[in-house]
Amino acid sequence: MSIEAKARNYIVAGCRPWNRRVFDEEVSQYPGKWYYFGSPEELNLETVRGIQPRYIFFLHWSWKVPEVLVENYECVSFHMTDLPFGRGGTPLQNLIIRGHSHTKISALRLTRAMDAGPVYIKEDLCMAGSAEEIYLRGTHIAAKIIAWIIREEPQPVAQTGEVTLFRRRQPKESEVPEIPTLQGLYDFLRMLDAEGYPQGFLHYKGFRFEFRRAALYNGRIEADVIISPLEKGNKNI
Repeated sequence: MSIEAKARNYIVAGCRPWNRRVFDEEVSQYPGKWYYFGSPEELNLETVRGIQPRYIFFLHWSWKVPEVLVENYECVSFHMTDLPFGRGGTPLQNLIIRGHSHTKISALRLTRAMDAGPVYIKEDLCMAGSAEEIYLRGTHIAAKIIAWIIREEPQPVAQTGEVTLFRRRQPKESEVPEIPTLQGLYDFLRMLDAEGYPQGFLHYKGFRFEFRRAALYNGRIEADVIISPLEKGNKNI
C-alpha cells in the first residue's frame, strides 16, 4: 500500500505480543520514524518530549495514560466496540458473553474520560475464533487505520448515541460457571484464550483444570487441558 505522509515521528504503545508482531511487520514500514513502547516505564514524558511525535497510537494498553501526555499530544486509542456502546474494560469478553458475533474497532482520541473521546473512524471486526485470534485480527485492522490517519490527518468527531458501560471482568470470573448449552460453554472458553489472560478454569478435588485451544464440532468440544494441584487453602486463581 502506498502511503504519502510527511517525514514525522510516531509512537506506538502496545503490551501484547501480537501488537509487537503487527508493528514490526506492518506499521514500522510506514513513512516516518516509528518507535514502539511496551511498558509504562518506557512511555514517560521525558522520552516522549525527545521524540516529539505527531501521534501516539495505543494498540492495546493495560495502564492509565498519564494526563500530561493526553493533554499535550494527539493520543489515539483503539476500542473494540461501536462507541459509545461498550465503554469500559474487557470489551471482547463482555461482547461475547452477551452473544455478539461482530463488533467495530473504534479509533478515538484519548481524553480524560474513559473511552469518551471523539472518534476518527470505525471499522468492522468479526469475533469468530479464540480471543487471541480476534485480538490479532483487530490489531491488523488498527494498523490499516493508522496508515489512514497519518496520511489524512482527520479531525475526530464527538460520539453520539446512548452510552453503555462495560464493567471490567475480574480473573476470578474465568471460573467456568453453569452453562446450559455447548455453544455457550465454547464461547466462554474461547473468549479467555489469549496469552496474558486468565484461561477458563475449574477447581475439582484439589486440582485446577485450565482449558486452552477449545474447538467445537460434531456435537462436542475438544480442548487442551492443563491440570495442576491447588495449593492447600488457596482456591483463588
